[in-house]
Amino acid sequence: MFTTEGPSVRELAVQALSSVERGYDLLAPTFDHTPFRTPDRMLDSVEETLARYEGSFGAGLDLCCGTGAGTGMLRRLCRDRVTGVDLSAGMLARARLAHPGSPGGVEFVRADARALPDAFADSYDLTVSFGAFGHFLPAERPALFASVHRALRPGGLFAFPIGAPFAPVSAAWWVTAGFDAAMRVRNAVWRPPFVMYYRTFPLSGVRADLAAAGFTVETAPLEHFGRRPRDGSPNWRLVLARKPRTG
Repeated sequence: MFTTEGPSVRELAVQALSSVERGYDLLAPTFDHTPFRTPDRMLDSVEETLARYEGSFGAGLDLCCGTGAGTGMLRRLCRDRVTGVDLSAGMLARARLAHPGSPGGVEFVRADARALPDAFADSYDLTVSFGAFGHFLPAERPALFASVHRALRPGGLFAFPIGAPFAPVSAAWWVTAGFDAAMRVRNAVWRPPFVMYYRTFPLSGVRADLAAAGFTVETAPLEHFGRRPRDGSPNWRLVLARKPRTG
């Protein structure tokens, strides 16, 4: 799973015993050489779907941007400035190296996604996020979604991929269930906590929390990832949460 350029087992252990912020500061130099970076295949599929859905956007926000994997996609989709936000200063430093300033305007800001800066209010036409929602407990979703809603202009779009749940008989179900159980034990006996869970972001609950935050919600299949043979539903969907233009 890891290349020789990636983190060592010892480095991963130190990260796992740190806070989320400190852990990603430590992992930042080698993060792009781990399986945790969003695959280009996913980025390409989301970009293609958004381009087909709306064509182009004004200003873009990469929420929990990490090392900037999704920032390049936003730069292609957005006509105006692009902003990346993350809590980890180390990850932001790597993102700045990957995406130096350009005439189109790219900036990276250290901030908590649950409480974006006041200056962001009504400033963005598209917000995307990849691979970050396991770091937010279900009780934190209302604040997270309200923060994004506030940052979007009327008519703005909040888009992110979400996978279908694994079948209980599958190896993936047992691996993710085991990981989440281990993290709960770790967080019960060790401080600071490291919040990262794979099974706390179901589409039904997410859709309800988005609607409660004021979004209208639909989904589009990411056909690059195929469909489940059991019922024909997509393996991955793109959630498209729209801030109404009025009201």
